[in-house]
Amino acid sequence: MPPPSPPPPPLRVSKKHHKHINNPFPSTPKSIPLVHGKLFPNLHTLTQHHSFPVGKDFLLSWSPKNGGYFSLSHHSLPHGTIWSTVPGQAFVSAGLAQTKAEESRGSFVIRNGHVSFVCNHQSIEGIRIINQSEMGKKSKVRDLIDGFDFGGEFKSTHFPALLITGWVFSEKKAENPIKRIVGSKIKIFMSRRSRRPSVAARYCLLLDQKNTNEVGFVFRFGELNLHAHTKALHVPLSSLGGQKRKLRRLRRWRVGCLSRPRSFVVLSSDDEREGIGKVREFNRVFITHSSEEDERFFGFGEQFSHMEFKGKRVPIFVQEQGIGRGDQPITFAANLVSYRAGGDWSTTYAPSPFYMTSKMKSFYLEGYSYSIFDLTKHDRVQVQIYNNIARGRILYGTSPAELIERFTETIGRSPELPKWVMSGAIVGMQGGTEAVRRIWEILQDYSVPVSAFWLQDWVGQRETIIGSQLWWNWEVDTGRYAGWTQLVNDFQAQDVRVMAYCNPCLAPSHDKPNKKRNLFEEAKNLGILVKDGEGYPYMVANTSFDVGMLDFTHPSTSGWMKQILHEMVDSGVRGWMADFGEGLPLDAHLFSGEDPISAHNRYPELWAKVNREFVDEWKSNRHGKERDDPEESLVFFMRAGFRNSPRWAMLFWEGDQMVSWQNHDGIKSAVTGLLSSGLSGYAFNHSDIGGYCSVNLPFMKYQRTEELLLRWMELNAFNTVFRTHEGNNPSANIQFYSNSRTLSHFARFAKVYKAWKFYRIQLVKEASEKGLPVSRHLFIHYPDDKHVYSLSYQQFLVGTEILVVPVLDKGRKEVKAYFPLSGGCSWQHIWTGKIYGSSNHSNHHNSQGFETYVEAPIGNPAVFVKSGSLVGKTFMKNLKDLNIL
Repeated sequence: MPPPSPPPPPLRVSKKHHKHINNPFPSTPKSIPLVHGKLFPNLHTLTQHHSFPVGKDFLLSWSPKNGGYFSLSHHSLPHGTIWSTVPGQAFVSAGLAQTKAEESRGSFVIRNGHVSFVCNHQSIEGIRIINQSEMGKKSKVRDLIDGFDFGGEFKSTHFPALLITGWVFSEKKAENPIKRIVGSKIKIFMSRRSRRPSVAARYCLLLDQKNTNEVGFVFRFGELNLHAHTKALHVPLSSLGGQKRKLRRLRRWRVGCLSRPRSFVVLSSDDEREGIGKVREFNRVFITHSSEEDERFFGFGEQFSHMEFKGKRVPIFVQEQGIGRGDQPITFAANLVSYRAGGDWSTTYAPSPFYMTSKMKSFYLEGYSYSIFDLTKHDRVQVQIYNNIARGRILYGTSPAELIERFTETIGRSPELPKWVMSGAIVGMQGGTEAVRRIWEILQDYSVPVSAFWLQDWVGQRETIIGSQLWWNWEVDTGRYAGWTQLVNDFQAQDVRVMAYCNPCLAPSHDKPNKKRNLFEEAKNLGILVKDGEGYPYMVANTSFDVGMLDFTHPSTSGWMKQILHEMVDSGVRGWMADFGEGLPLDAHLFSGEDPISAHNRYPELWAKVNREFVDEWKSNRHGKERDDPEESLVFFMRAGFRNSPRWAMLFWEGDQMVSWQNHDGIKSAVTGLLSSGLSGYAFNHSDIGGYCSVNLPFMKYQRTEELLLRWMELNAFNTVFRTHEGNNPSANIQFYSNSRTLSHFARFAKVYKAWKFYRIQLVKEASEKGLPVSRHLFIHYPDDKHVYSLSYQQFLVGTEILVVPVLDKGRKEVKAYFPLSGGCSWQHIWTGKIYGSSNHSNHHNSQGFETYVEAPIGNPAVFVKSGSLVGKTFMKNLKDLNIL
């Protein structure tokens, strides 16, 4: 017999960026389907209702009905449930499978390869309340958790905690079971010959209260065992009740599922070839909990296509959002010329393994593993985690606003923004010193309130096969920006800042003129670049050139990059776009040696942390006004992120939307991304005015039109930041400076933006204290109004006092607006003063709200304020003072 083949590697990565012609309709990634398994509770101890304390504020209840289930409640709502398992169904399963990844220029797809096994069934052996006094070295609790590698888990545990133990197993069907009644018990005997081996492992679930509103959980597993039972299973007849019905149930239970495995058999060669005998731990964990059929799910980070996710499978993985994301024909073309570059509805720069529901339930995973939230079944949620442990938290809250506050209390919140960044327009420009000065003179003629000039090309540009691209060598290019210091000083004299651009990648700059340093060579010599499998700098493909990526797990990288940022700020820069962060290759080798997929999801947080630490350190080292005046603070903004990014990043933007009206990648997706991210802790977000990505080919053109630009200006006047971008192909796009109409409209809505600055400052302060976003989905404040569940990009709130219904379709002059009326409020149209929600509309609405069409010509978008609100009155007064009303 030939020797058994080795198991497949746990991760196999395929590079696709070299392919010039690709499948324009790529298949959906293959993944393990929803796992179903039975729950087998201990019949000796779990035959009745039990309640177990989890800390001081939570209670876990066990009910034996319908096969048994757990439910978790908070002391302030004892009969309510914030989390529960599915009756009779396993709530944890685990398996072993190969992971296959394909990647090309920041676009990724993760598939399951060979699936060795899934332990879908679960038993419950015991439930134990743990107190602090029981944590001695020789305690029974220590005996219970021996072999589970809890490490320092208990150091942060709040007592009393709860420990649930048992087995997960895959029980292969036995043939011809022999049943005998011996005395008072039924004995089932299995022949070793007729029984195929199954896989099992012990599990341990630790539940503890993290704070007054959160319960933490962690599932850990013991070593895998391939076993078969040689002893009979003894079940007391008294526990079976009836006769034939219970015998049939017993037959379904199968042998050994209620007791600890007693003996084991040698692996067969088939099992060894499957790789079972070569591993000692799982790499898939499945957590299953219940859901109600009419429950609606929100969150999951920045999502561009959907606001609500019931019925979908949501992957959580950082990557490029894609070009088109399903909108045609651009997705077809993008996929054809670059592997999966088109993306799909689920691809995003900033996902988060977090959700909240219309039933006020909320759940999130800790750690950085790839995960999939399967919401396709009406009665359950299944979370698949690509790891051998699962850790997360269950939140308690009575409203979406409270859940956001509790969530961000743990993951972190962005700090208050300085007022300068939100006082006027941030003007995105390229072209060099003279071009910038010329546009500044024009903006002064139109009396445009300006906060800053954002000069993306401050590092210089070069011509490549796809057009002009930046030199990724982070220092000012004195050829392109001659007289840089004087330009910065002239702007500063008029209270206008200069902002720049950088990212964590470095391009070889041997051929760059006017350079003072070659940062790529410096980083290479210091050994702080991400490495390939042979220990050399990993050259990551990016459009037409390759770059090295900084390894932020190396202890020297952070300090070196901060020094680069310091030089940038010393040159007069007061803010910057901290771009990228989503493209760490999955076969890269980091100094930390950590799992590449988890490192990939963590990378944008590490990049944000470096920037934030520099900002805080720079401020603390200033003297006099620069230290004491909040207006002297620096600001950076990012597009890539993960769950904890709000802790580190100061401001977000939504990346590279198409210059189109389309749903999945265009002006509509910019609104969806803004609102979904706000529900997930990203309080300060915005999009490029006019979009970014244009295509100018003979057979396909996506060019920014004047109408699209004007409508995007109207939309972004109600974002946290009002910032323009010329796009990837400026000459193909209409710009704000293209003609008198675009300039007049830009001036008008920069003033509209300025008119609610007083309220924006309040909301930014509230966000830094509570995590609530500036721009809000109506679900946050009207969770009992089921109509708002169906809204995505159609409208949104600014705080609680302003309602915006943007025009997002070409040629439209009116919009359908929904007016929530909860609490007896009504809404005033800012342009006409007309009231919506008063008695004259009583025939058209119910107690929750009503819909009606509202005129919205260009220049007068449908914007409303709460009738009688001080914010509304002040906003409209400011509009009059600025000659807008």
